[in-house]
Formats: sequence, structure tokens, C-alpha cells
Amino acid sequence: MRLVVARCSARYTGRLTAHLPLATRLLVVKADGSVLLHSDGGSYKPLNWMSPPCSMAVGEPDAEAAERGVTAVWTVQHQKSDDRLEIELHEVQHDSAHDLGVDPGLVKDGVEAHLQELLAAQIELLGSGHSLVRREYMTAIGPVDILARAPEGGHVAVEIKRRGDIDGVEQLTRYLDLLNRDPLLAPVRGVFAAQEIKPQARVLATDRSIGCLVLDYDAMRGVDDVSTRLF
Repeated sequence: MRLVVARCSARYTGRLTAHLPLATRLLVVKADGSVLLHSDGGSYKPLNWMSPPCSMAVGEPDAEAAERGVTAVWTVQHQKSDDRLEIELHEVQHDSAHDLGVDPGLVKDGVEAHLQELLAAQIELLGSGHSLVRREYMTAIGPVDILARAPEGGHVAVEIKRRGDIDGVEQLTRYLDLLNRDPLLAPVRGVFAAQEIKPQARVLATDRSIGCLVLDYDAMRGVDDVSTRLF
């Protein structure tokens, strides 16, 4: 990755036309060929950019541009369209290149698989006396996240979401309809578990006699010790 801090102006032509007046900006040239122009604001979003596949050529300014103080011209041309980004550099304050290596990608914390694993290990959150049958209990229409045995007899099917909405309740309803046809499992009641359950989903679940369980991810993984809370 190449990082350049410079006073520059830029012009984008092609599907749209846009112009950035002269100012100090950060120019990022990535290994995939993309070129981005950032200001000291706007969070992660660049002011302008060219996505790959594209190629970049660095050239000398013509006489008119040189008179305006331009020292170099970057021409970034998209390879599958007429889109072009032309950057005129006036004063370079920093120019460095860095090999970042292979990035492993974003690893999300608190995804549904993590919640499923934690709830299976803490199945007592469903209530005292519950026991785990298995995770990913397969049915003809897909896997139920958790199937548990209820202390009073029968079973419990649990559908887990990070944010529970109506679609999740509908999904669990289909599972329950199918599972309750199996005499070896019936009766099967449902529990809709999520870190956040939307009001409409809670109303629909209650109407269908499906229980709702709000999962505290931090508490489940031992980060948040509820015994130390003041309230």
C-alpha cells in the first residue's frame, strides 16, 4: 500500500463528472489497483476513488499545468469503462509504501454461531431442568439451531438470531409445525432467542405461544459479571 500526503486537485470523468479543488489530502494506492482520495474527515469514506480493475500512470505536467505549480499528474483509467481519475499533485509532503501482507479478513464477534454455541453450553438459560439434545437438529426444511429436552416432557426448538424480527418467528413457526408431527418429539414448543427482539416479533411470538429469550452475549461469555452490577 502506498500512502501519499499532498496538495492536489482531482477530476473524475466518465459516467459522472466531479472536481476536487486544490487542497491537502491523503492519497491511497492499494495493491488491488484501487486509488482513493481522503480528506481529514468524513470517517472511512473517500472524497473520490477508482475501483479495480484499473491502471495508473504517472506523468509530467504540461507547460500550462507546470505554471500552476503542478509537479506530477496521476492518470487512473478504469479498464472496463471510460471512467478516468486525473490527479494533479502540487506539493508532496509524505510518500511511503508498506507491505501489509495477506489479510485474514474480518472476524465477527457475537454472530449467531457464537450465540448458538454459548446457549448450547448454558442450556439452563431456557429454564432449570432443560437438557441439550443437539445443535443444528436437521429437519426436511433446514436445521433447527438447538433442540432441547424439556423437564416436563417433550422438547424445545430454539431459533437464534442476533436481532430478532418477524421473519425469524415465521421460520421457527415452520420448524414447530414440522417437528410436532413427529410422535417421538411431540409436544415441541418454541423459543425465539436473540440479543435484541423487535416489538413486532415479540407480539407475533406471543400470539403463537412461542417463548422469547433475550441473550446477553457478554454475560454468556463471562465478560460481564452481573453480580458486580449496582443496578
